Amino acid sequence: MNIISQHKAHRTMDGDGVNISRVADFTHRHFDPFLMIDELKSDDKADYIGGFPPHPHRGIETFSYILKGGMEHKDQLGNVKAIQAGDVQWMSTGSGVIHSEMPLADSDAGLHGFQIWLNMPASEKMRPARYQDTTNTPIPEISNSHGAKLRALAGNWNFAGQTAAAPIQELAGKAEIADLVLDANGSAELTLKQHQFVGIYLYAGQLTSDTGQIYNPQQLLLLDAKAALRLTATIEGAGMLLFAGTPIKEDIVHMGPFVMNSQAEIRQAIDDYQNGRFGDIPST
Repeated sequence: MNIISQHKAHRTMDGDGVNISRVADFTHRHFDPFLMIDELKSDDKADYIGGFPPHPHRGIETFSYILKGGMEHKDQLGNVKAIQAGDVQWMSTGSGVIHSEMPLADSDAGLHGFQIWLNMPASEKMRPARYQDTTNTPIPEISNSHGAKLRALAGNWNFAGQTAAAPIQELAGKAEIADLVLDANGSAELTLKQHQFVGIYLYAGQLTSDTGQIYNPQQLLLLDAKAALRLTATIEGAGMLLFAGTPIKEDIVHMGPFVMNSQAEIRQAIDDYQNGRFGDIPST
């Protein structure tokens, strides 16, 4: 693999005291169309029990994927869903969403999951919100003969001579996301030259390069999209998220949960939220 740059996740806190590892870039758009990757991984309930109480979003898409434990999602659109291990959830927030994400009772044994933010093009930032999850839809998987298994989380993936269409399509920036797991010393090869952006977020184990360089978890590797992607795990095996897409290449103005194209649009988002124009989460 031809690595263009490496970006290490840093520890931070969000929601009601939730400890996470974050890779983000709201300024230089290195990850365009992606904005941020948050990883929540802990067996200590104190790290996540506060969850994410009701909060707004405008101008982005949030993509959540759970590996262990679960979260209960609620929003002003009326969606109430338990997102559990193996599930994916996508919110294209458009003009506005208010939602909450709180740990499920059976998350006492630990929680491991991701929330990924994608930018939306200016032409779509004020359209109605969309919501989809995979709680009732199997996620397709493809395995090769070299100890690799790919789960197609969003978009369409070609791997090991097979094609897998994920239940979730039409992400902003023509983005596609997959979970790739390699056994000890396992390997995989993919061609993603149809995309302009390709990245890997390593969340478990280790990857090794042809020159013997070792890559460890909690870092995002940005790759040359035109080069063949050859991945090899060490004896530790490896787990990673694969990202691909087309940069939107628009100016970004970011303030908290809002990502727009100008300061005036940010001020309008704040005003709309403060004056109740986003709506409220229905009581249950």
